[in-house]
This record gives sequence, structure tokens and C-alpha cells, in this order.
Amino acid sequence: MTSSPTSNVNAPEPTGALRQLARNLDAHLRDLGLLALRLWAAQEFMLAGWTKLQGGTQAPAWFRALDFPALVAWLPVDANWVAAGAGELVLGAALLVGLGARLAAAGLLFITWVAVHTVHFDLGWSGWNQIETEAGLGFKVPLMLAVMLVAIVTQGGGQYALDRWRAERRRRTAHTPPMP
Repeated sequence: MTSSPTSNVNAPEPTGALRQLARNLDAHLRDLGLLALRLWAAQEFMLAGWTKLQGGTQAPAWFRALDFPALVAWLPVDANWVAAGAGELVLGAALLVGLGARLAAAGLLFITWVAVHTVHFDLGWSGWNQIETEAGLGFKVPLMLAVMLVAIVTQGGGQYALDRWRAERRRRTAHTPPMP
């Protein structure tokens, strides 16, 4: 049996410096991906929350007609309206800067689940090309946002997040000898 022409048994092994560079590049690219997910999802939720809150504390008629799941149905409709708007705005802002990123993403996943359950699922699978129309209210876009949020819940906010900065700061102060 002969070796394939594409394999080169005599190829030099990467040096330790090259391996370290590859690991660093991989970590930075992963963290840039998490940053991109956080920024995109955050601006979507913050815009949705801001839009709700700009409308006031009274829920609009279409919102009043919704059938909420048991977990939030006990809240009055106006309180659900304000809670959804404030949740999207505050948790979106936390996600934006990476403060409590996993918890913020989990909270936004809950808000997304409620929105899909009450509004989007019955409207079917429609999305980007109809987003500003009635046809664009389906569950495709919320599902894509949910996938982004799951990545953040499972991976954290990444290196470019306040969570990372706070963890590094705690680690440094924990290893600093006490002042005499």
C-alpha cells in the first residue's frame, strides 16, 4: 500500500510558538463570534423593549387579546406589557456589555419563548424578507434569536464582556498579597 500524494510524512511539526499563536487566534475568533452574537441580539431586544415602553404602560388592544402561558398569565396584561418591554431593554443592555451575559441571555430566552407561544407560532414560518409586514411576524426570526441566546447561555459572554473583566479583576485581587 502506498501513501497518498497529499500526505507528507516529512512535513515539519509546527513550533511551540506557532501552536500558541494558533490557540490565541482561535480564542480571539471565538470571542469575536460571541461578541457579534451579543451585539446583534442585544440591539434587537433593546429596540423591541424601547418600542414597547415608548407606547406607555397601557398594553395595546392586540396585546390584550393574547393568550399568555400559565407562567405569566397571572400578571395583569398591562404589567405583562411593561415587564416584557423592561425585560427586553434591561436584559438587552446587560447582554450588550456582557454583564451577567448568561443570565441575561436566559432571561431573554424566556421572553422569546413567551413571545413565540403567544404571538409568533400561530403565524407560521416567515422571516427576514417580510419582517416589516404582517407576514413577517412568524417564528423564524425569534427562533434565530433564540439560537444566538443559547450560544451565549452555553458559552458565556466571551473575552470582550464585563463578566470577563470582573472575573480577571477578582482573580488578581485574590492573588495579591495583603498590604503590610
